[in-house]
Amino acid sequence: MSGTTVTTGAGPGAGQARTTAAGRTRALARAELTLLGRSRATLATAVLVPMVMPLMLRSNLGSMHLKGTGLTVGSVLLPSSIGFVLLFAVYGSLVSVYAARREELVLKRLRTGELRDLEILAGAALPSVAIGLTQCLILTVACRATLGIGMPERPELVLLGLLSAFVTWPALAAVTASLSKSVEGAQIAASPLTVVSLLGSGTFIPLELLPDGMAPFCELLPLTPVITLLRGGWTGDLSAHDTVGALVTAVAWTVIAVFAVRRWFRWEPRR
Repeated sequence: MSGTTVTTGAGPGAGQARTTAAGRTRALARAELTLLGRSRATLATAVLVPMVMPLMLRSNLGSMHLKGTGLTVGSVLLPSSIGFVLLFAVYGSLVSVYAARREELVLKRLRTGELRDLEILAGAALPSVAIGLTQCLILTVACRATLGIGMPERPELVLLGLLSAFVTWPALAAVTASLSKSVEGAQIAASPLTVVSLLGSGTFIPLELLPDGMAPFCELLPLTPVITLLRGGWTGDLSAHDTVGALVTAVAWTVIAVFAVRRWFRWEPRR
């Protein structure tokens, strides 16, 4: 496996090639994409589930009392659809990827070469992130076509929400994978955060419809600020106070997730 090369022009090392961080990461991502394509179960979960979940939610939105909340079917469905992508195409698939590569000693072998730890983790995550971004675009186009959703009123909030999400959730996947001794165990370890995020982060049930005592707690979940920023970015009605609160929570989870990876990620199987 090799990355992009740069040749030196003078000195003792003239004519020798050295790889770059970007090239090494791309090469690892290409190899990981090939492996991901061979894992039908992981690929099906990453591709099919996020595309089916919005259909299930759409059928339930008619029974929700959205009148008086300022929400519409479109403003609920689109951010929630992106939330499903993050949970299943990114988080769920990467938990399996990190656990499988660790148990197969792939991560251990990669660390003996010139790849740095960040490059290994990023290279493994890039295919799932690319799939997730593609699905976000497809779902956005579909929602705009079927529900008449316009362009975001505040695109900067949408961008900030996506940027934080595509850093935080791969990192959370790496931490979750470290909690188990097998690929199967990693999926079990991922279930609590997945279920809590589905029920409490505004995906299946908007926070505006939750009891008052639950909403403040749910606002602290890692997926909630992403949903809040996406929804506020599209509608343009997110207050300055709520915007700052969502951004602070999103950044806090990003810092926590990255710190946890640096501190507790396991590169070798447990014996």
